[in-house]
Amino acid sequence: MKHAQKTFQRKITSASNIATFAAAFVATSAMIVTANASAADPVTVVSWGGSYGAAQDAALFNDASKNSGIEIIRESGASMSKTCLQVESGSVNWDLVVTGSGGSAAAAAKGCLEKIDYSVVDVSDFYPNLYTDYCVGSDVFATVMAWNTEKYGEPGSEGAPSSWADFFDVEKFPGTRAYRANNVDGALEPAIMADGVPPEQVYEVLSTREGKERAINKIREIKDHIAVFWESGAMQAQLMKDAEVDMSTGWNGRFDNAAKDGAKVGYTFNQALLDYDCFAIPKGAPNKEMAMKFLAEVSKPEYQANLPFHITYGPTNKKAYEITTASKELVESLPSHPKNVPLMSPVSLDWYAEHRDEALEMYMELLSE
Repeated sequence: MKHAQKTFQRKITSASNIATFAAAFVATSAMIVTANASAADPVTVVSWGGSYGAAQDAALFNDASKNSGIEIIRESGASMSKTCLQVESGSVNWDLVVTGSGGSAAAAAKGCLEKIDYSVVDVSDFYPNLYTDYCVGSDVFATVMAWNTEKYGEPGSEGAPSSWADFFDVEKFPGTRAYRANNVDGALEPAIMADGVPPEQVYEVLSTREGKERAINKIREIKDHIAVFWESGAMQAQLMKDAEVDMSTGWNGRFDNAAKDGAKVGYTFNQALLDYDCFAIPKGAPNKEMAMKFLAEVSKPEYQANLPFHITYGPTNKKAYEITTASKELVESLPSHPKNVPLMSPVSLDWYAEHRDEALEMYMELLSE
């Protein structure tokens, strides 16, 4: 009986030890899994600086991260060229990158981007043509002609500039200009329209080498009057705030924010390029799945509805217009508003996918002259 009791006690002790070990193992394993998940979870989100980056942080990224529980690491300096370099070198460290639609089209054609998983990212309420297989629209903007209103008058006033032909007419509108540097996106279209090509024929003409040369030569005509070649949206705004140039190409929201800061600047949507920024995921992104989930979160209308309060770019999710508390005046100032869209020319992603490399090479040769 005593022997049986001791045997039973040993079994209990052994079972207890096994249970204790098992519990410890499970706890340790959970800690390891949690640590590994924590290490893999932060999504590196790369955008631009200045008022645009600040607007995205305030309207999209901060709240989306908080509400979804997805930790993010914010960086500036977004570039599809840098994205492709990372992919080609096999050392990708970005997860979600903000880019222009044309840049994403060219990068996708080179195989630099992951396909978007639309079973995760819901675009059922998006406007048509504001997302592709490789890019999800974040906002709608316009590349416009802006000018110093003290020198040339308020938009719509008698004698004020109203077309790209006016931008390139240095006799009728004498003064210094600013134009895009190091990137051909939105650079050739204004020049070819200024040379008399109707908006609806712009990409047909620019699809030939002769058409590209025609646009390059038009820019060459005023190159001596281009005091600054701007490199970023923040630079566009600063040039107008400091009255360093009299006219500049650039993005409508940057000029609106510059005006809020006291710049004497106006612009027109007439002949502007209607475009959109978007989110892309580099091929081989280290946190691809989590990046896709974060992209799904920031694409929701409740975040996009907040963006116009920080920068005058329109939502790509049409439900954002239904829930926004923005004033009628603010909503009607957005490039995607129905009254503004007919004035502009939509950017052709097909053209950028096929012709961007050749156009960029030709444009860079002009800048190096």
